[in-house]
Amino acid sequence: MSESNLPELPANTVDVLNAMLGGFNTLIGLRFTSAAYEKVCAEVPVKAELHQPYGLVHGGVYSSMIETLASVGAAMNAMPKGQSTVGLENTTSFLRAVRSGTLYGEAVPLTRGKRTHVWDVTIRDDEGRTAATGRVRMICLEQGTTVAGKTVGIEG
Repeated sequence: MSESNLPELPANTVDVLNAMLGGFNTLIGLRFTSAAYEKVCAEVPVKAELHQPYGLVHGGVYSSMIETLASVGAAMNAMPKGQSTVGLENTTSFLRAVRSGTLYGEAVPLTRGKRTHVWDVTIRDDEGRTAATGRVRMICLEQGTTVAGKTVGIEG
């Protein structure tokens, strides 16, 4: 199935993604705001628990947002082809310190091949300034592939 003939996403895709959130994404308050094959967006409200000792948003929050947005984008594109995706590489650059407000992330694909995807993510602050950027490389796995002793799939 090529990119041009992927099935239409359901109108409630964002609701489904938000309902599936759990674990660390719930802990940081991540919430998807839009989702399409070409772009995935989410936001995280900044709270004191996300700060490092200097009162700035911890770099791990940016890296986690980048990983999540890229992973969801890649998975949405791979699942209709009978594949799962897992991350191979996450590179995050911190460009502007943020102390409060909301972080807004946007992921877009740079390439979506048969075996790998590369997604580019930008995180902005309330004023639209770029706070962090990242790039995530994912591998596409066939159904039934095991990773760390278990078959890859969404755990509920």
